[in-house]
Amino acid sequence: MLDGQPSTASVNDVTSRREYLVSIVVVSWNTKALLRECVASTLADATDLDGQVEIIVVDNASSDGSVEMLQSEFPTVRVIRNESNRGFASATNQGLQAGRGTHLMLLNPDTRVTRGSLRAMVSFLESHPRAGTVGPRLVGAQGEHQVSCFPLPTLAKELWRLYHLDRLYVLASYPSSRFRDDLPQQVESIQGACMLLRREALAQTGLLDERFFIYTEEIDLCRRLLDAGWEIFFVPAAVIVHYGGASTAQVSARMFLELYRSKVQYFRKHLGDRGALAYKGVLLAATLPRLMMSVLTVAFVPSRREKSRGMLKSYSSLLAQLPAL
Repeated sequence: MLDGQPSTASVNDVTSRREYLVSIVVVSWNTKALLRECVASTLADATDLDGQVEIIVVDNASSDGSVEMLQSEFPTVRVIRNESNRGFASATNQGLQAGRGTHLMLLNPDTRVTRGSLRAMVSFLESHPRAGTVGPRLVGAQGEHQVSCFPLPTLAKELWRLYHLDRLYVLASYPSSRFRDDLPQQVESIQGACMLLRREALAQTGLLDERFFIYTEEIDLCRRLLDAGWEIFFVPAAVIVHYGGASTAQVSARMFLELYRSKVQYFRKHLGDRGALAYKGVLLAATLPRLMMSVLTVAFVPSRREKSRGMLKSYSSLLAQLPAL
């Protein structure tokens, strides 16, 4: 699934015309209802930018009528329809290459853009010439806090995270005390649910690495931006409601494996085969205790039996697949 090579195409390959201020790329797979809300809210907020926004939806072979809905209800939206599910990175690159905007945005279909968010991100990007990408503050459906940015992963931080040790000392994430709702912050990476990218920066680093079928591709991109000398900012004045996991929840067992396949790929890419092997060791160290706890819970805690069976199945599968990841 990850045998493809990184895309060598450039965002400048398709056209040098800049007909819009922002091209927004949405990759969707069977998310019709949420996609409708995402597109409607984006178009509503685009009025603050005098409508200089194009939306490109790349549909990865949905079977729920998503494309027909777009064509009927949002005729101004450009649709690229794939005959098979090409994965997130590959489909995103299709949209990025087709974009005719000065700036390029990645936006998940399970999001709702709140008013003023597009302008806040565009204004910040244009007033900070070394910013390669900016991201908004993500909140849940009820306004609850979501992690919007985080440090780049290391082997130590991944082990720390998998053992939930941030509860004792914050290492694998940013301390919440660092952030204020009215103060942009320079960070190492932002969530791929919404990223506004400078075309110049993306032209320099290249598009998403298509060896990542789904997950971790935005972390890899952020690392490449930093390595190229660009800066990354969290802009909390922009608020995006993120429902989360709309597509991946449909195949949760498979996506669990894809998450860790992508993380192994990340460490292999940036630390070589030894780095990938070391990360597999981290996963093994975290998986074995979880398997033991799941077995004991299934046997002795009836109220948590069903949930623990799911965890047992997921981590058993991960353990079986670990050598091949």
